Amino acid sequence: MWLNLRKIFHRISYDPNIRAVLLTGAGERAFSAGLDVQAASQGVLASGEADGARRATTLRRHILDFQDCITALEKCDKPIISLLHGVSYGLAIDLTLATDIRLCTTTSPPTTFCVKEIDVGLAADIGTLSRLPKAVGNLSWVKDVCLTARPFGWEEALRVGFVSGVYPSKEEGVEAGLKLAAKIAEKSPVAVQGTKKLLNYSRDHSVDDGLEYTAIWNSAMLQTSDVKDAIMAGLQKRKPTFEKL
Repeated sequence: MWLNLRKIFHRISYDPNIRAVLLTGAGERAFSAGLDVQAASQGVLASGEADGARRATTLRRHILDFQDCITALEKCDKPIISLLHGVSYGLAIDLTLATDIRLCTTTSPPTTFCVKEIDVGLAADIGTLSRLPKAVGNLSWVKDVCLTARPFGWEEALRVGFVSGVYPSKEEGVEAGLKLAAKIAEKSPVAVQGTKKLLNYSRDHSVDDGLEYTAIWNSAMLQTSDVKDAIMAGLQKRKPTFEKL
């Protein structure tokens, strides 16, 4: 499944017909219930390799490959909006932290989050511990939910900034997510994809590095005809249209 996820978002990244993505979970009860403990215990964790170094190498490669599948969403050129609903444990948080905008439901069903890994004897290793502190900017709260594995609801998620929008039902959340995706898709794809790239780069680097990278990036991208088209549309009081990228 995760290998397919990487392939899918790699294709989305290069498909000029796609300008934004809405990611949801199937069904009504849960976005993701988290790790399938039984399957994991019978998989790579049950490796019969006797030598410690070789077993560690196998596990390291497996973890890095899994991480890369999740990171494919973050590296995707197109903005990704995720809508969480119902039970959203473990991998639900890993996965949606790699998306650009997170939404959730409040009642039908209410979204319940949990960084559950510590309860099954491991430190979360697919992205939550690396991305969550940067997503919410409150390390005390991050350590609280990660060290205790306590569930938290949509109110708390909204308060700390883990999600930016909440909707009563999954249906209403999907509708809102599609409207948001459509709004983004109306913009210049050169500007949209550049903005995502520059925001992600600046998050992980100093202000000076971010400014320098932005200057280099825009020295090329400001040569696009999209700038002129947007200005002319504004002067003529019409909605601009932009070529595929």
